[in-house]
Amino acid sequence: MVKIRLMRVGAKKNPHYRVVVVDTRKKRSSNYIELLGHYDPRDTTKTPLDIDTERAAYWLDQGAQPSETAVRLLEKVGVEVGAVRAKRKDSYSKRVGADA
Repeated sequence: MVKIRLMRVGAKKNPHYRVVVVDTRKKRSSNYIELLGHYDPRDTTKTPLDIDTERAAYWLDQGAQPSETAVRLLEKVGVEVGAVRAKRKDSYSKRVGADA
C-alpha cells in the first residue's frame, strides 16, 4: 500500500518535514517514491508550506492513503481529500460532514 506522509528532516529542535509518497513498509526516513513538497511548522522560511497539488491529487486518485497530518496539510493547500478515511472516525466525520 502507498501512503502520503511526512518525513522529518532538519536539525535537533528545528523540525522541517517533507511531504512524500512512500510504501507503508518503509521506515519514516527511508527512501520514498516521490517528493510532493515541504512543511515548516515553525514558520521560519519564506514558504512554510509548499505542496505540488497536481501530483498530490494524482496520487490520491491512484489510491494513496494520506496520514491525518497529511490530510490537514493537503486541505490547507486546496487538494480535495474528502473521500479519504482517516484513522479516527471523528476527524473523518468533521471533514465530510456526515456520520460514517
